[in-house]
Amino acid sequence: MNGDWQYRRDEEGIGWLHFDLHDSPLNLLSKRALSGLEEMLGGIRADPPLGLVLVSDKKAGFIAGADVSEFEGIEPEAARRHIEWVHRIFERIETTPFPVVAMIHGHCLGGGLELALACRYRVARDDPGTRLGFPEVRLGIFPGYGGTVRSIQRIGAPRALQMMLTGRSIDGRHARRIGLVDMTAPERQLRAMARHMILHHPATTLPGWARWLDHAPLRHVAAAWIRRDLRKRVNPDHYPAPYALVDHWQRHGGDPEAMYRSEAEQVSNLLAGRTAHNLIRLFFLQERLRGFGRRSDAEFAHLHVVGAGIMGGDIAAWCALKGLRVTLQDRDPKALSRALGRAHELFRKKLKQPRRVKAAWDRLIPDHRGYGIRNADVVIEAIFEDVPAKQRLFSELERRARPNALLASNTSSIPLATIGEAMQQPERLVGLHFFNPVAKMQLVEVVSDAHTDPGDSARGAAFARLIDRLPLPVRSLPGFLVNRVLMPYLLEAVTLLDEGVPGPLIDKAAVDFGMPMGPVELADTVGLDICLAVAEKLSPIPDRDVPTQLKQRVAEGKLGRKSGEGFYRWVKGKARKETPRAATAPEDLTERLIFRLLNEAVAALREGVVEDADLVDAGVVFGTGFAPFRGGPLHYIHSGGMARMKQKLDELRRRHGDHFTADSGWSTLGEI
Repeated sequence: MNGDWQYRRDEEGIGWLHFDLHDSPLNLLSKRALSGLEEMLGGIRADPPLGLVLVSDKKAGFIAGADVSEFEGIEPEAARRHIEWVHRIFERIETTPFPVVAMIHGHCLGGGLELALACRYRVARDDPGTRLGFPEVRLGIFPGYGGTVRSIQRIGAPRALQMMLTGRSIDGRHARRIGLVDMTAPERQLRAMARHMILHHPATTLPGWARWLDHAPLRHVAAAWIRRDLRKRVNPDHYPAPYALVDHWQRHGGDPEAMYRSEAEQVSNLLAGRTAHNLIRLFFLQERLRGFGRRSDAEFAHLHVVGAGIMGGDIAAWCALKGLRVTLQDRDPKALSRALGRAHELFRKKLKQPRRVKAAWDRLIPDHRGYGIRNADVVIEAIFEDVPAKQRLFSELERRARPNALLASNTSSIPLATIGEAMQQPERLVGLHFFNPVAKMQLVEVVSDAHTDPGDSARGAAFARLIDRLPLPVRSLPGFLVNRVLMPYLLEAVTLLDEGVPGPLIDKAAVDFGMPMGPVELADTVGLDICLAVAEKLSPIPDRDVPTQLKQRVAEGKLGRKSGEGFYRWVKGKARKETPRAATAPEDLTERLIFRLLNEAVAALREGVVEDADLVDAGVVFGTGFAPFRGGPLHYIHSGGMARMKQKLDELRRRHGDHFTADSGWSTLGEI
């Protein structure tokens, strides 16, 4: 027994090594845990069992990875020594004279998967909750605990590199199909399966075709092809880790010892870089948001959604996908039909297995008359942005819903107090503001005001976590946080269109800065009618501040992607972008776009839309996609130097007028 590790030997002589990291909901490979493992291995090898099974005692899963907090601010040399130490521990597991089996359930990610790969065998629980993957690229690094070596040895370079470059996880059944795990079994049979592997020593081999790519000539050709593909999606100046991984494999593939040395060197250098520093910062901000959803013991089984438009229908579909029983109401049967069609496509894409698709489909119930209201634990309103309509609806919902049901609005801009004027108990009303597309955007703004019951706000955050979304508590001020910060950025892009700058050049400037999509394309995607409605609500002087082209396109019915034409023409879901040959971009194009966003982020912080600067950064990154490698808008201001940033803002104000009026918040930002 050793703190986090407990060892016992059964009557057959098989050893069972249990991992349960104290004071943590997850098993993490912290320095303490690794030291304990090293000590336990020494004792076990001194008195060898017939075989050894590694078991997690955490319900959440096997091992979620390394303890990322221990990498904050670490120096390259210290990181290299740490990685080499872990290599030695995992080598002891790999070279034991008896078979070692990793018994996997739940999450087996990053360093956890690397440890499992050091074992001779892996058995995984066969259910959707079992997830295996290498998410390190999302932290600005690549696997460093031997994962690049053993994953390639196990499943071949093409599949291993794909897992490491995308950071996506796979379930146990997929892992079995590609050879990442040896066997899958239901939970009741998992221990018997692990015992079987020890007693019968089945052979495991990598197919010959998968080994060919590790030969130098093919490796160089494949690496060049992978880099070309990466450049279509990832800027190497912003995210160096994927390119470092490809270089690492190209130079050292086929030579395990060289790859281990290269892992230690390359990963330690990446950890010292700004990209990794900022992505690790965002990892902890993400964990903070998740924490808001853990403050309630609320249970939810049935959701009722009113409004089967794009947002309402997609909210309903996502929640059904996540296991809730969902009733979807709309007075237009055609809207219900369209929403169900989109839902079925989502289920097929995400769930793949017919039985799981059918189960999700059975959970989503069209409800034209709204009979589901009386049984729902949560009711979400997702109708059009009209104050009288929302007031009438919530007056009705309050009467028909259960007294303890959570009543929520997906409004994007209307204050809760305004909607609640028609309610007998306005304290029941919370905002749950989702973002489009619902299936991709992680953030949900949990909106409250002075009237909102704090318990209901906590329940709203818990609901967001239940459906695998990040809850951000925000005050009910115009635009909340994300729309408040995003709208000036979009309006500046449309102002540039009014000035004759082509949309593709505007979008390119934003993407080059690190945004996932340009603002012109984003406005088309959101819907120009929605942009106009939000802009008019947020602008103190609508006729002056709303660009002409935006109003004109909406008046012509050119609403963006959903109508087939907005600022761009849309064909099969893609924007057709054409840039005149003679067109040139203004020198300060990027600054004009980004500083409108930065300025509004400072103003939102000053007005207390969210609790602090870190939550501004978290909301804007996870709600708009603001260049993650920059760490968030306020962090970007600080990292760029406050004095230099304020000087740039003053220059923009002199050139372009009161769009860039210096917000008084900038003067105090340096004190935060």
